[in-house]
Amino acid sequence: MATMEDLAALGRDEQGLAVVATLRGDQTIQSSVVNVGVLPHPLGGAPVVGFVTYGKVKLANLRARPTLTVTVRSGWRWAAAAGDAQLIGPDDPHPDVDAERLRLLLREIFAAAGGTHDDWDTYDRVMAEQRRTAVLLAPRRIYSN
Repeated sequence: MATMEDLAALGRDEQGLAVVATLRGDQTIQSSVVNVGVLPHPLGGAPVVGFVTYGKVKLANLRARPTLTVTVRSGWRWAAAAGDAQLIGPDDPHPDVDAERLRLLLREIFAAAGGTHDDWDTYDRVMAEQRRTAVLLAPRRIYSN
């Protein structure tokens, strides 16, 4: 049985790259590659897998059907986390997360995924302009090879 630390370690080996799979309305799988990191949940503190996204496809799928699987790999080793996603963003507000907390959360996810930035003000501005959303996964199941 894999753990969140196993998943985090594999992600670090590959600059946080992971495949995320969401469920389309026609019950087929939509997959894409994103940068993920493991971090404490911003409200409860339990470890979650997080990534930041925007646009129509992943968010529309997750809003309608929050089922999410995140798979990280390094070489032939891999781990997957599955459960329901929680969305927190300008179009997916949470009553306990104000604009300032969201700004910091987006930075925390970026850093957990291995990102660094020379100009955080620009990062914050772009995230706000693109209406980026935090996707948090508290897995019900983690499994690996």
